[in-house]
Amino acid sequence: MDTSKDYAKSLDQQDPLSHFRDEFYIQEGTLYMDGNSLGLLSKRAEQSVFRILDSWKQLGIGGWTEGEHPWYYLSEQLGEQSASLVGGKKEEVIVTGSTTVNLHQLVATFYKPENNRTKILADELNFPSDIYALKSQLELKGYDPDEHLVQVKSRDGREINEVDIIDAMTEDIALIVLPTVLYRSGQLLDIKRLTEEAHKRGILIGFDGCHSVGVVPHHFHEWGVDFAYWCHYKYVNSGPGGVGGLFVHERHLNETPGLSGWFGSDKDKQFDMDHTFQPAQTAGAYQIGTPHLLSVAPLIGSLELFNEAGIEAIRRKSLKSTQYMMELLKRELQGFGFKIGNPIEDDRRGGHVCLEHKEAARICKALKDKGVIPDFRSPNVIRLAPIAFYTSYVEVWETMQVLKEIMEHRLYEKYENKRGVIA
Repeated sequence: MDTSKDYAKSLDQQDPLSHFRDEFYIQEGTLYMDGNSLGLLSKRAEQSVFRILDSWKQLGIGGWTEGEHPWYYLSEQLGEQSASLVGGKKEEVIVTGSTTVNLHQLVATFYKPENNRTKILADELNFPSDIYALKSQLELKGYDPDEHLVQVKSRDGREINEVDIIDAMTEDIALIVLPTVLYRSGQLLDIKRLTEEAHKRGILIGFDGCHSVGVVPHHFHEWGVDFAYWCHYKYVNSGPGGVGGLFVHERHLNETPGLSGWFGSDKDKQFDMDHTFQPAQTAGAYQIGTPHLLSVAPLIGSLELFNEAGIEAIRRKSLKSTQYMMELLKRELQGFGFKIGNPIEDDRRGGHVCLEHKEAARICKALKDKGVIPDFRSPNVIRLAPIAFYTSYVEVWETMQVLKEIMEHRLYEKYENKRGVIA
């Protein structure tokens, strides 16, 4: 492979998504490689916030049913627009809550311990918040998490072997909750296979899509996934703390949510103020409280960009960018102690590159001081994510040159090898 900057420029010239870069606010002098943790602000997301603010200013309470985006129906409308990102039907997807709140809601609905089926199956590499939620749901049902939460072990500390997950689908498992993509290593699990194997054994299965939605196409409906939940502030660029999303397969839409709330009501009956909950016959039933309009607003503009670009095209560029980055790493940074911790196969890799190094924390500090924004994950991982919408191939090349300079001149040695408050 050609490792010259001219080659990177030629890749940018051939990139069908390159024009989307102008849609985003990119800080001059910064190489932003942390879109897998917080996506950059787009101009359309900014404008959609202004439009929602203006509707509040101009319409007051009338904004619930009037204006360009009536607030009362906005969560459902955005659910319909985002359904293509996860492969769901419009009635199966809703924009609501946050990742952990939505997980609590879904486990409260689908975890139904009965007879000897009392355990929840997860993995030991999942994001901590998911595990906290699962443990608390077990405790609420009167079960000891030490006994009733089964976490599949990793063979190498990086990945979870799907065979090990399937072997753990024993007769005492009532529910399975797994990530689509492991947040450290970027391993993409075989969602279709795992869903089929769970259902063969009569077990419901759901997925945390935080590290895949917006960068990896999914087909949750077709695959028969029972439920899924995700954030929008990473690859979907909806802003810090942006409202999350969830998917519930249509075969479960007659279920009453485990945590009932007013905004999950049938829209035609919600203002009857009856004390008997009448849930919507869509994923809208899983809403608990009033939508956070100013946190939902950026998603209006963000989803416009996804609908124009298409998730398949985004995936193609993401794979090409991460492959290019890995090739540069192999050729430019040999002998500096790096290991690529993510799967190299396209069908097993999410949207970021996982670099392992014993000095990872202070290498990240050195990168930041040189204008590269990476992401550190304990104990030894540097995550780098070229984002299809706004990261150029030249920026990938420049990032690798900065990293090479840091390693050649041992610039990281002036920093403490310890993470900051926020890694």
